[in-house]
Amino acid sequence: MNVLELQHLQKHYATHKAVDDISFSIPKGSIFGLLGPNGAGKTTLLRMITGIFYPDSGSIIFDGRPFEPQRDIRDIGYMPEERGLYKKMKVGEQALYLAQLKGLSKREAQTKLDYWFTKFDIHSWSNKRVEELSKGMQQKVQFISTIMHDPKLLILDEPFSGLDPINSQQIQDEIFEMSRKGTTVIFSTHRMEQVEEICDQIVLVNRGRKVLDGDVKQIKQDFKEHLFYIGLDQQPNPAQMATYHFSIVKTHDKAFTVKLNEQSQTNDILRHFMQHDIQINTFREILPTIHQVFVSQVRESQQN
Repeated sequence: MNVLELQHLQKHYATHKAVDDISFSIPKGSIFGLLGPNGAGKTTLLRMITGIFYPDSGSIIFDGRPFEPQRDIRDIGYMPEERGLYKKMKVGEQALYLAQLKGLSKREAQTKLDYWFTKFDIHSWSNKRVEELSKGMQQKVQFISTIMHDPKLLILDEPFSGLDPINSQQIQDEIFEMSRKGTTVIFSTHRMEQVEEICDQIVLVNRGRKVLDGDVKQIKQDFKEHLFYIGLDQQPNPAQMATYHFSIVKTHDKAFTVKLNEQSQTNDILRHFMQHDIQINTFREILPTIHQVFVSQVRESQQN
């Protein structure tokens, strides 16, 4: 079941098309990456999904029915890139206030606060003002405030900004745990290595239009260039490397990066070295990173 479906969304500002006929769906419990360069339309998409903006045309289906912000917003947690904590307010009071805005009673909110502040070991911060905390500490409070009401859909825009590796890992672990329990996560970031590590599926937008979407592993397969890394026990002579099955792209001492020719198969590479009695100690296919796919597809979309 899809928690969220966007159908032909459009949003214009005067003559600028911020979102231009974008459609995609997000399965329940998935961690979904929303990617794109600056000005691609990501923020406008997120603001329509959260009911801040209304689309000019198209529709949003949330949890199997047309999205109604007044009814559905309590099932959404949104942590924007521009943080929204009140600097002069105490941390505990603020978390309680935000939880109650999402429909929790004061007692329910206090129970949730105690649970999360204990889990993140931040009870000692409760009576501190937000302005007294470091950027990373504020980030943890913002994250807790976003998830205290157990949202069905969690939207995180650059959630690891300002966090050290330990706190980044703690929040990442919580994202995985929430996904396992059925929460759907939209994860927007410019850090492609985090996308590969965290996301199940992605959508890439540029200039207000969808460039591609799909499963992360399948996208890497779709954009592979049939490159292989081969490590050898001995340095072969040039004649032993001559073959119509592959061409050498790069040499690394006793190792090579080769490109398989279109008419050949992977086993032809292995068979070539066996025939020349050359021992292989490493053999792996080189798949493109999401960063490489991102750059190539954005550049291609800008040329069209």
